[in-house]
Amino acid sequence: MRTRATDERLSQMAARLRLVYMRDHLTEMLEAASGAKMTPRETLEYVLSKEVDQRESNRIKLSTMAAHFPRACTLESFDFSAQPSLDPGVIRELAKMEWVDSGENVLFLGPPGVGKTHLAIALGRRAVQKGQNVLFISASHLMAGLQKANKEGTLNEKLSSLYKPKLLIIDEVGYLPFSAQTSNLFFQLVSRRYEHKSILITCNRSLNDWGMIFGDPTVAAAILDRLLHHCTPVTIVGDSYRIREAQKLKLLGDHNA
Repeated sequence: MRTRATDERLSQMAARLRLVYMRDHLTEMLEAASGAKMTPRETLEYVLSKEVDQRESNRIKLSTMAAHFPRACTLESFDFSAQPSLDPGVIRELAKMEWVDSGENVLFLGPPGVGKTHLAIALGRRAVQKGQNVLFISASHLMAGLQKANKEGTLNEKLSSLYKPKLLIIDEVGYLPFSAQTSNLFFQLVSRRYEHKSILITCNRSLNDWGMIFGDPTVAAAILDRLLHHCTPVTIVGDSYRIREAQKLKLLGDHNA
């Protein structure tokens, strides 16, 4: 009875201190510590480490949801053998995420289907794991959001919200042309984050085509000047994963027919 009463008081204190894992798993942790014959210091370290692990897991989960990744992609699941033009060493270096700490940028350039978005998501998730807040957004949604904010007179607030993430991932630049207005708004965003916060962009066009994407070579040059100043550009040359998989399925279908 005395042990039960003590456990109840410990649970109440854990709840008051917001030690949620300790509150919910107190009995099993104490039994595990007793069974392992832990010293008082070892027991305290064991209990607190479980709480820290749980909080870190919750942080990663919430931060991953807030980043709005369209799907789950990891560096471990990326097939480097299918893209021989891509240097795995460059990606391993980027995976250290030191460039985000320094406010530097990354550009993934290449045709559709070569894995640009996969790598962007994977690096974004790695940044979340390292405690950096991330936002993933497609170029089309970004353009629409900036246009709406400009029209409603809330552009400064919109740019401020887009400044907050330590890493801003802009996916699929180049699929739709920017109007003169949105090109200028995009320039304002890049300028605000310049040398302070990182941007990762995926684009299906070469840098020489950015004048056409943004509808104005001068604006494009100004954007690139800021993006490339502290940047790792990565060009991927290869076949589309999706087309390759479709071809495999067709061959299997023909073979089984």
